[in-house]
Amino acid sequence: MLFKQATLDAIAAGRVTLAFRRWTRPTVRAGGGLTTAIGVLSIEAVDAIEAADLTAEDAIRAGFTSVAALEKELRREGKLYRVAFRWMGDDPRIALRSEAELDTAGVAALRAALAKLDRNHRLGAWTAAVLGLIGARDGITAAEIAMRLGREKLALKTDIRKLKALGLTESLTVGYRLSPRGRALLDWRAEGSAVEPAAGER
Repeated sequence: MLFKQATLDAIAAGRVTLAFRRWTRPTVRAGGGLTTAIGVLSIEAVDAIEAADLTAEDAIRAGFTSVAALEKELRREGKLYRVAFRWMGDDPRIALRSEAELDTAGVAALRAALAKLDRNHRLGAWTAAVLGLIGARDGITAAEIAMRLGREKLALKTDIRKLKALGLTESLTVGYRLSPRGRALLDWRAEGSAVEPAAGER
């Protein structure tokens, strides 16, 4: 579930608390969370509705001036859903990616997490190659990485989000770079520091 930057700004200001989407099935659920560029949103409710049920208040709370303006933005296919949410807090990945003082235990934990991502991927090991390319040049794009690795771009972007969740990468206006945490991990490896393998890597 994506938002335009203007909508995110309105959410941050407290002006927008609803979203309307047409889906075959919802991509968020009540009680869950959604990480965005402005932080984490708590999903309060996800309700299937009819277009005829839309109100002027709904439109305003979704960031539109009228029901007609809201309907113009909705896709014509799929069931209409009303999503209520609230801003819950800052993106925890922001603080995590600044934690660059890695000790042996921290490196072992990250290696175990990366090994799990590799094991569970249909293409096998991928994390080292992607981190290496991102570390080689700030601003490298998903399209460039996908071309270098012979990957499909959208699937690759999903994978990079998993690295971001570990605090290892961050998005730039265009492309990606390693976070201080990600750089520290790669520097640790480059220096040949001895790290006891995690149980899943043995």
